[in-house]
Amino acid sequence: MNGSRIAGVGHYQPAKVLTNEDLAGLVDTSDEWIRSRVGIRTRHIAGPDEPVDELASHAAAKALAAAGLAPDDIDLVLVATSTAVDRSPNMAARVAARLGVPSPAAMDVNVVCAGFTHALATADHTIRAGAATRALVIGADKMSDVADWTDRTTCVLVGDGAGAAVVEACGPGDEAGIGPVLWGSVPEMGNAVRIEGQPARFAQEGQSVYRWATTQLPPLARKACERAGLAPEELAGVVLHQANLRIIEPLAERIGAVNAVVARDVTESGNTSAASIPLAFSKLVEQGALSTGDPVLLFGFGGNLSYAGQVVRCP
Repeated sequence: MNGSRIAGVGHYQPAKVLTNEDLAGLVDTSDEWIRSRVGIRTRHIAGPDEPVDELASHAAAKALAAAGLAPDDIDLVLVATSTAVDRSPNMAARVAARLGVPSPAAMDVNVVCAGFTHALATADHTIRAGAATRALVIGADKMSDVADWTDRTTCVLVGDGAGAAVVEACGPGDEAGIGPVLWGSVPEMGNAVRIEGQPARFAQEGQSVYRWATTQLPPLARKACERAGLAPEELAGVVLHQANLRIIEPLAERIGAVNAVVARDVTESGNTSAASIPLAFSKLVEQGALSTGDPVLLFGFGGNLSYAGQVVRCP
Protein backbone atom coordinates (compact mmCIF):
# COMPACT_ATOMS: atom_id res chain seq x y z
CA MET A 1 0.00 0.00 0.00
CA ASN A 2 1.05 3.60 -0.64
CA GLY A 3 -0.31 4.69 2.71
CA SER A 4 -3.57 6.26 3.79
CA ARG A 5 -5.31 9.61 3.89
CA ILE A 6 -8.11 11.33 5.77
CA ALA A 7 -11.15 11.44 3.52
CA GLY A 8 -13.51 13.32 5.84
CA VAL A 9 -13.92 14.60 9.39
CA GLY A 10 -16.83 15.37 11.68
CA HIS A 11 -17.58 16.36 15.26
CA TYR A 12 -20.38 16.45 17.79
CA GLN A 13 -21.00 18.19 21.12
CA PRO A 14 -23.98 17.92 23.48
CA ALA A 15 -26.43 20.82 23.50
CA LYS A 16 -25.98 21.76 27.16
CA VAL A 17 -23.36 24.48 27.69
CA LEU A 18 -21.82 25.04 31.12
CA THR A 19 -20.30 28.49 31.58
CA ASN A 20 -17.73 29.67 34.08
CA GLU A 21 -20.48 31.62 35.81
CA ASP A 22 -22.47 28.38 36.17
CA LEU A 23 -19.47 26.72 37.78
CA ALA A 24 -19.08 29.61 40.20
CA GLY A 25 -22.43 28.53 41.62
CA LEU A 26 -21.11 25.01 42.26
CA VAL A 27 -17.60 25.56 43.62
CA ASP A 28 -15.44 28.40 44.90
CA THR A 29 -14.29 29.81 41.58
CA SER A 30 -14.91 32.66 39.15
CA ASP A 31 -14.78 33.42 35.45
CA GLU A 32 -11.58 35.43 35.95
CA TRP A 33 -9.91 32.63 37.97
CA ILE A 34 -10.65 30.02 35.31
CA ARG A 35 -9.75 32.16 32.28
CA SER A 36 -6.48 33.35 33.77
CA ARG A 37 -5.32 29.82 34.57
CA VAL A 38 -6.59 27.67 31.69
CA GLY A 39 -8.28 29.97 29.17
CA ILE A 40 -11.61 28.10 29.22
CA ARG A 41 -14.88 30.05 28.89
CA THR A 42 -17.45 27.29 28.29
CA ARG A 43 -17.75 23.52 27.97
CA HIS A 44 -20.47 21.15 26.71
CA ILE A 45 -21.95 18.58 29.11
CA ALA A 46 -23.81 15.42 28.05
CA GLY A 47 -26.94 14.33 29.85
CA PRO A 48 -27.44 10.99 31.63
CA ASP A 49 -29.16 9.62 28.51
CA GLU A 50 -26.20 10.49 26.23
CA PRO A 51 -23.59 7.71 26.53
CA VAL A 52 -20.14 7.83 24.98
CA ASP A 53 -21.10 5.66 22.01
CA GLU A 54 -23.92 8.05 21.11
CA LEU A 55 -21.53 11.02 21.05
CA ALA A 56 -19.11 8.96 18.97
CA SER A 57 -21.79 7.84 16.52
CA HIS A 58 -22.97 11.39 15.80
CA ALA A 59 -19.42 12.50 14.99
CA ALA A 60 -18.75 9.39 12.90
CA ALA A 61 -21.91 9.87 10.86
CA LYS A 62 -20.81 13.40 10.01
CA ALA A 63 -17.36 12.20 9.00
CA LEU A 64 -18.90 9.55 6.73
CA ALA A 65 -21.11 12.18 5.11
CA ALA A 66 -18.13 14.48 4.58
CA ALA A 67 -16.23 11.62 2.92
CA GLY A 68 -19.21 10.71 0.73
CA LEU A 69 -19.23 7.16 2.09
CA ALA A 70 -21.77 4.78 3.62
CA PRO A 71 -21.41 2.60 6.74
CA ASP A 72 -20.95 -0.54 4.64
CA ASP A 73 -17.82 0.99 3.08
CA ILE A 74 -16.06 0.70 6.48
CA ASP A 75 -14.14 -2.40 7.58
CA LEU A 76 -12.41 -1.07 10.72
CA VAL A 77 -13.83 0.96 13.61
CA LEU A 78 -11.48 2.37 16.25
CA VAL A 79 -12.79 4.40 19.19
CA ALA A 80 -10.34 6.21 21.44
CA THR A 81 -11.92 6.71 24.85
CA SER A 82 -11.13 6.41 28.55
CA THR A 83 -14.65 6.98 29.86
CA ALA A 84 -16.51 3.89 28.67
CA VAL A 85 -18.66 2.62 31.54
CA ASP A 86 -18.93 -0.99 30.35
CA ARG A 87 -16.15 -3.39 29.44
CA SER A 88 -18.17 -5.22 26.78
CA PRO A 89 -19.55 -4.59 24.23
CA ASN A 90 -16.82 -2.03 23.62
CA MET A 91 -17.56 1.42 22.25
CA ALA A 92 -16.39 0.51 18.74
CA ALA A 93 -18.85 -2.39 18.53
CA ARG A 94 -21.67 -0.20 19.83
CA VAL A 95 -20.85 2.55 17.33
CA ALA A 96 -20.78 -0.01 14.51
CA ALA A 97 -24.21 -1.26 15.61
CA ARG A 98 -25.65 2.26 15.82
CA LEU A 99 -24.40 3.16 12.34
CA GLY A 100 -25.07 -0.17 10.69
CA VAL A 101 -21.47 -1.02 9.80
CA PRO A 102 -21.92 -4.67 8.76
CA SER A 103 -18.82 -6.66 9.83
CA PRO A 104 -15.91 -4.46 10.90
CA ALA A 105 -12.98 -5.15 13.13
CA ALA A 106 -13.99 -3.11 16.18
CA MET A 107 -11.54 -2.02 18.86
CA ASP A 108 -11.28 0.58 21.61
CA VAL A 109 -8.02 2.42 22.27
CA ASN A 110 -7.40 3.79 25.77
CA VAL A 111 -4.50 6.23 25.73
CA VAL A 112 -6.60 8.98 27.33
CA CYS A 113 -5.77 12.41 25.84
CA ALA A 114 -3.39 10.95 23.24
CA GLY A 115 -5.93 8.31 22.25
CA PHE A 116 -7.04 9.75 18.93
CA THR A 117 -3.54 10.19 17.51
CA HIS A 118 -2.65 6.65 18.64
CA ALA A 119 -5.82 5.32 16.98
CA LEU A 120 -5.13 7.30 13.80
CA ALA A 121 -1.64 5.79 13.58
CA THR A 122 -3.09 2.32 14.19
CA ALA A 123 -5.59 2.78 11.35
CA ASP A 124 -2.82 4.01 9.04
CA HIS A 125 -0.62 1.02 9.91
CA THR A 126 -3.51 -1.43 9.44
CA ILE A 127 -4.35 -0.02 6.01
CA ARG A 128 -0.68 -0.02 4.98
CA ALA A 129 -0.50 -3.69 5.96
CA GLY A 130 -3.50 -4.47 3.78
CA ALA A 131 -5.69 -5.61 6.68
CA ALA A 132 -8.28 -2.86 6.12
CA THR A 133 -9.25 -0.45 3.36
CA ARG A 134 -11.38 2.15 5.13
CA ALA A 135 -11.53 2.96 8.83
CA LEU A 136 -13.62 5.10 11.13
CA VAL A 137 -11.32 6.63 13.74
CA ILE A 138 -13.17 8.32 16.59
CA GLY A 139 -12.16 10.15 19.74
CA ALA A 140 -15.01 10.38 22.24
CA ASP A 141 -15.13 11.07 25.95
CA LYS A 142 -17.72 11.98 28.55
CA MET A 143 -15.43 13.59 31.08
CA SER A 144 -18.36 14.91 33.10
CA ASP A 145 -18.94 11.32 34.26
CA VAL A 146 -15.51 11.14 35.91
CA ALA A 147 -15.26 14.72 37.17
CA ASP A 148 -15.23 15.53 40.88
CA TRP A 149 -17.69 18.41 40.87
CA THR A 150 -16.50 19.52 44.32
CA ASP A 151 -12.86 19.99 43.20
CA ARG A 152 -12.43 23.41 41.62
CA THR A 153 -8.96 22.55 40.28
CA THR A 154 -10.29 19.82 37.96
CA CYS A 155 -14.04 20.20 37.40
CA VAL A 156 -13.52 23.56 35.66
CA LEU A 157 -11.38 21.82 33.01
CA VAL A 158 -13.58 19.12 31.56
CA GLY A 159 -16.13 18.86 28.79
CA ASP A 160 -17.83 16.18 26.69
CA GLY A 161 -17.76 15.57 22.95
CA ALA A 162 -16.54 13.53 20.03
CA GLY A 163 -14.60 13.95 16.81
CA ALA A 164 -14.08 11.49 13.97
CA ALA A 165 -12.14 10.90 10.79
CA VAL A 166 -12.63 8.50 7.88
CA VAL A 167 -9.27 7.05 6.86
CA GLU A 168 -8.87 5.26 3.53
CA ALA A 169 -6.12 3.73 1.44
CA CYS A 170 -4.40 6.06 -1.02
CA GLY A 171 -4.74 5.33 -4.71
CA PRO A 172 -1.82 4.24 -6.91
CA GLY A 173 0.68 7.05 -7.22
CA ASP A 174 -1.04 9.21 -4.60
CA GLU A 175 1.04 10.81 -1.87
CA ALA A 176 0.34 9.48 1.64
CA GLY A 177 -1.91 11.80 3.60
CA ILE A 178 -0.91 10.57 7.06
CA GLY A 179 2.73 10.93 8.01
CA PRO A 180 4.79 8.61 10.22
CA VAL A 181 3.78 8.68 13.85
CA LEU A 182 6.07 9.81 16.66
CA TRP A 183 4.83 8.17 19.84
CA GLY A 184 6.00 7.16 23.28
CA SER A 185 5.41 7.66 26.99
CA VAL A 186 7.01 8.55 30.33
CA PRO A 187 5.86 5.63 32.52
CA GLU A 188 7.53 6.93 35.68
CA MET A 189 5.25 9.99 35.47
CA GLY A 190 2.12 8.00 34.66
CA ASN A 191 0.37 9.05 37.87
CA ALA A 192 0.49 12.72 36.88
CA VAL A 193 -2.88 12.30 35.10
CA ARG A 194 -5.32 9.73 36.45
CA ILE A 195 -8.84 8.40 36.03
CA GLU A 196 -9.10 5.78 38.73
CA GLY A 197 -11.03 4.50 41.73
CA GLN A 198 -14.62 3.39 42.32
CA PRO A 199 -16.37 5.48 41.20
CA ALA A 200 -13.72 6.59 38.72
CA ARG A 201 -12.52 10.16 39.17
CA PHE A 202 -10.25 12.40 37.13
CA ALA A 203 -7.26 13.90 38.97
CA GLN A 204 -3.94 15.35 37.91
CA GLU A 205 -0.75 17.01 39.08
CA GLY A 206 -1.26 20.15 37.06
CA GLN A 207 2.12 21.81 37.58
CA SER A 208 4.03 18.62 36.70
CA VAL A 209 2.05 18.20 33.49
CA TYR A 210 2.51 21.87 32.59
CA ARG A 211 6.29 21.76 33.06
CA TRP A 212 6.66 18.51 31.15
CA ALA A 213 4.46 19.60 28.24
CA THR A 214 6.04 23.02 27.75
CA THR A 215 9.64 21.80 28.01
CA GLN A 216 9.70 18.22 26.70
CA LEU A 217 7.11 18.24 23.93
CA PRO A 218 8.49 20.88 21.50
CA PRO A 219 11.43 18.74 20.30
CA LEU A 220 9.13 15.72 19.99
CA ALA A 221 6.66 17.68 17.88
CA ARG A 222 9.49 18.94 15.67
CA LYS A 223 10.64 15.35 15.22
CA ALA A 224 7.15 14.37 14.04
CA CYS A 225 7.45 17.11 11.40
CA GLU A 226 10.90 15.83 10.44
CA ARG A 227 9.52 12.33 9.96
CA ALA A 228 6.95 13.79 7.57
CA GLY A 229 9.69 15.59 5.63
CA LEU A 230 8.48 19.06 6.62
CA ALA A 231 9.92 21.98 8.55
CA PRO A 232 7.63 23.41 11.27
CA GLU A 233 7.31 26.69 9.37
CA GLU A 234 5.72 24.77 6.47
CA LEU A 235 2.77 23.70 8.62
CA ALA A 236 -0.58 25.27 7.79
CA GLY A 237 -2.17 24.13 11.03
CA VAL A 238 -1.31 22.87 14.50
CA VAL A 239 -3.87 20.93 16.54
CA LEU A 240 -2.53 20.02 19.97
CA HIS A 241 -4.44 18.27 22.73
CA GLN A 242 -6.81 20.94 24.03
CA ALA A 243 -5.84 20.80 27.71
CA ASN A 244 -4.99 24.34 28.67
CA LEU A 245 -4.51 27.53 26.62
CA ARG A 246 -1.40 28.28 28.71
CA ILE A 247 0.12 25.05 27.39
CA ILE A 248 -1.13 25.29 23.79
CA GLU A 249 0.12 28.79 22.97
CA PRO A 250 3.74 28.51 24.22
CA LEU A 251 4.03 24.98 22.87
CA ALA A 252 2.95 26.04 19.38
CA GLU A 253 5.44 28.91 19.51
CA ARG A 254 8.32 26.67 20.63
CA ILE A 255 7.58 24.15 17.88
CA GLY A 256 8.32 26.94 15.38
CA ALA A 257 5.04 26.74 13.46
CA VAL A 258 5.11 30.45 12.72
CA ASN A 259 2.75 30.30 9.72
CA ALA A 260 0.21 27.88 11.14
CA VAL A 261 -3.35 28.29 12.32
CA VAL A 262 -3.30 27.09 15.93
CA ALA A 263 -6.42 25.38 17.29
CA ARG A 264 -7.73 27.04 20.45
CA ASP A 265 -10.99 25.15 20.82
CA VAL A 266 -10.24 24.59 24.51
CA THR A 267 -11.72 28.03 25.17
CA GLU A 268 -15.16 26.83 23.98
CA SER A 269 -15.03 23.11 24.72
CA GLY A 270 -12.72 22.57 27.69
CA ASN A 271 -10.63 19.42 27.95
CA THR A 272 -12.52 16.64 26.15
CA SER A 273 -9.63 14.14 26.42
CA ALA A 274 -9.50 11.81 23.38
CA ALA A 275 -12.12 13.93 21.60
CA SER A 276 -10.15 17.16 21.78
CA ILE A 277 -7.91 16.81 18.72
CA PRO A 278 -10.48 15.50 16.19
CA LEU A 279 -13.08 17.93 17.57
CA ALA A 280 -10.79 20.93 17.13
CA PHE A 281 -9.50 19.71 13.75
CA SER A 282 -13.02 19.19 12.39
CA LYS A 283 -14.04 22.68 13.51
CA LEU A 284 -11.08 24.27 11.68
CA VAL A 285 -12.03 22.37 8.51
CA GLU A 286 -15.71 23.32 8.87
CA GLN A 287 -14.81 26.99 9.41
CA GLY A 288 -12.61 27.07 6.29
CA ALA A 289 -9.51 27.92 8.33
CA LEU A 290 -7.70 25.04 6.58
CA SER A 291 -7.79 24.01 2.92
CA THR A 292 -7.64 20.63 1.22
CA GLY A 293 -4.09 19.34 1.15
CA ASP A 294 -2.81 21.62 3.90
CA PRO A 295 -0.23 19.97 6.18
CA VAL A 296 -1.46 19.89 9.78
CA LEU A 297 0.37 18.66 12.87
CA LEU A 298 -1.83 16.64 15.24
CA PHE A 299 -0.18 16.01 18.61
CA GLY A 300 -1.80 14.39 21.62
CA PHE A 301 -0.38 14.12 25.14
CA GLY A 302 -1.61 13.51 28.66
CA GLY A 303 -2.86 10.42 30.49
CA ASN A 304 -0.20 7.75 31.18
CA LEU A 305 2.02 10.68 30.19
CA SER A 306 1.77 9.23 26.71
CA TYR A 307 2.18 11.21 23.51
CA ALA A 308 1.62 10.64 19.81
CA GLY A 309 1.74 12.96 16.84
CA GLN A 310 1.79 12.96 13.07
CA VAL A 311 1.47 15.39 10.18
CA VAL A 312 -1.67 14.84 8.11
CA ARG A 313 -3.03 16.39 4.95
CA CYS A 314 -6.32 18.21 5.37
CA PRO A 315 -9.25 16.50 3.59
